[in-house]
Amino acid sequence: MTYATKSGLSVHPLLVDFVEKEALPGLSVSAEQFWSGFAALVAEHGPTNATLLAKREDLQGRIDDWHRRYGPVANNPQGYEFFLRDIGYVVPEPADFTIETTGLDPEITTLCGPQLVVPVSNARYALNAANARWGSLYDALYGTDVIERSGDLAPGKGYNAARGAAVVDRAASFLDEAFPLESGSHRDATGYHVIKEDGVRRLVVDTAAGRTVLKDQAAFVGYGGTETKGELVLRHHGLHVILVIEPGSVIGGSHKAGLSDIIVEAALTTIQDCEDSVAAVDAEDKVGVYRNWLGLMNGSLEDTFEKGGRQVTRKLNADRSYKDVNGAPLVLKGRSLLLVRNVGHLMTTDAVLADGRPIGEGLMDAALTVLCAMHDTLNSTTGAIYIVKPKMHGPEEVAFACAIFASVEKMLELKPLTIKIGIMDEERRTSANLKAAIHAARERVFFINTGFLDRTGDEIHTSMEAGAVLRKDEIKSERWIASYEDRNVLIGLACGLSGKAQIGKGMWARPDDMAAMMAAKSGHPNAGANTAWVPSPTAATLHALHYHQIDVFEAQQRRHNQPVPPLSELFSMPVQASYSLSREEITRELENNAQGILGYVVRWVQQGVGCSKVPDINNVGLMEDRATCRISSQAVANWLRHGLVSKDEVTSVFERMAAVVDQQNADDPIYRPMAENFQSVAFQAALDLALHGADQPSGYTEPLLHAARRKVKAREVH
Repeated sequence: MTYATKSGLSVHPLLVDFVEKEALPGLSVSAEQFWSGFAALVAEHGPTNATLLAKREDLQGRIDDWHRRYGPVANNPQGYEFFLRDIGYVVPEPADFTIETTGLDPEITTLCGPQLVVPVSNARYALNAANARWGSLYDALYGTDVIERSGDLAPGKGYNAARGAAVVDRAASFLDEAFPLESGSHRDATGYHVIKEDGVRRLVVDTAAGRTVLKDQAAFVGYGGTETKGELVLRHHGLHVILVIEPGSVIGGSHKAGLSDIIVEAALTTIQDCEDSVAAVDAEDKVGVYRNWLGLMNGSLEDTFEKGGRQVTRKLNADRSYKDVNGAPLVLKGRSLLLVRNVGHLMTTDAVLADGRPIGEGLMDAALTVLCAMHDTLNSTTGAIYIVKPKMHGPEEVAFACAIFASVEKMLELKPLTIKIGIMDEERRTSANLKAAIHAARERVFFINTGFLDRTGDEIHTSMEAGAVLRKDEIKSERWIASYEDRNVLIGLACGLSGKAQIGKGMWARPDDMAAMMAAKSGHPNAGANTAWVPSPTAATLHALHYHQIDVFEAQQRRHNQPVPPLSELFSMPVQASYSLSREEITRELENNAQGILGYVVRWVQQGVGCSKVPDINNVGLMEDRATCRISSQAVANWLRHGLVSKDEVTSVFERMAAVVDQQNADDPIYRPMAENFQSVAFQAALDLALHGADQPSGYTEPLLHAARRKVKAREVH
């Protein structure tokens, strides 16, 4: 394969073809302008990128030395904090300020609801997530464990009328909570009608006890439909809910008022991910990622697949059109507002070479995802381009990302500050300096988000030399993580994000356990978070109910000016004595971690699947990506470092758990078992993540995973 020369850069021909034949046509940017600007971008920012990565390693080395000398933080918390300030890990906090970002869409500023994260490399998933702006509440309740699944309510193979009745009853409870009637309950409704009085339409509801109306009549905002199916549009806390009246349908025919479904506004925003949930290791993979993102931006992305024995073509949903109460057109957006997550500052890519060396992959992502977003015809109403930037260590790296975006705007002749930045608060140096990090991006920031999975992995790695860490389930309940979550919201509010930008919370990792999600995840909006991540469109539909139950802006007002937990709590990650656990407990935890690593890595390396629902050791399906893999690998590496387990024991457990993972994947026709070949690339990559986890930069999994996947792809070619 011969690289093409473009303004002094060596560029893979697949990337050249994509840029010049797909991404540039229709724009006012010429090929010469793009490549010369891209070369200048690399020349300007490549050296700074390398310097910042070297600083990470230097700071980590100093922290390791401190722990070797003084032990865990608890031995000298004041001395530890002084030390971190002295070496520049903790920087001076800026004076109070308010963010200055402008030109954001209402989904970011004034609307609160669920957020999806989806691998943009998978067109079907990307489209499903983009279309998850609207979801059927009846389907979400019927198909999940939110409605009890035993006895008469068991789903069965055909339609279970008893279960359907339970769904309708649960949905009526939601309507009574969000849209109460002047008298009676939505359970009693025998008819929904739109009547016109003085030129204005009102919604009236017939019940056995007589006609009634909504307590808040302004909650009825529109109507539409056909002769056989009517749709009534309600609004609460800024979110729309559509009552579908279709007496001729199976469900509507069994309902006294003909209510066949309730469609709720669900995933207001979706992160189309180029990072943790994808396995993009070379030019071919990266072009696939960019091509799908381009298709989402210009509306052309489609995917055809077989479902239920027939061919289905999925494409982006159209907007929903109604009439408002005055009879004027009412158009509701049909899709999530799409954000794109670039990679972080760490990795390089040989899709482009500068002076014969791979360039920073984050530089390429910035230029290419923005170029594709310039084709936006359906997404932002303000022209904003939303880039989520992960894995930044402290305000200096946030400022660097903003400088990159400013250069991209200049090279593509975009208005300054068109590109907005979402700050993933998922590395400890960012958490400790969050106010300064927000200040560095105060003109661009559109969200801050607690990524507690990566954050836990970084916590373990940063404290690697302090002592043996707790088991994973115990870490979740420690005060450092509660402090982290609280600091994120409270610092965000103090910096003026309320009503201007998103404050987000992390993922619910058990996609099949929706009853537990509904019991737990109301805590996110109640904590003052505008949005929180969910693992599927169905989960988004259900989680949307929480934003009707809780007024996020009232929660933010309640929390505003609450004291911010001090750094001493943020740095309180405890360690345990090796004798505090029995051998049985140690082995069980090691098995659990090994199984999770193997189950994720084998699909990543063998099949290029970057995000999987992986059964854990108890066969509970968990959403796994590189962040969860980082936790497990760092936990094993830590125990290995401190003598709770030996290299031979780790290897033996990995070999034993490989057979378990093989059995869990037995129905996959393209899966290649690991227990038959412990020298396989996938098994060795998983084992290396544990055995060499302490030596990986910040404990990241990318370097080892990328190398292993590239090796497999090279063998497939030859």
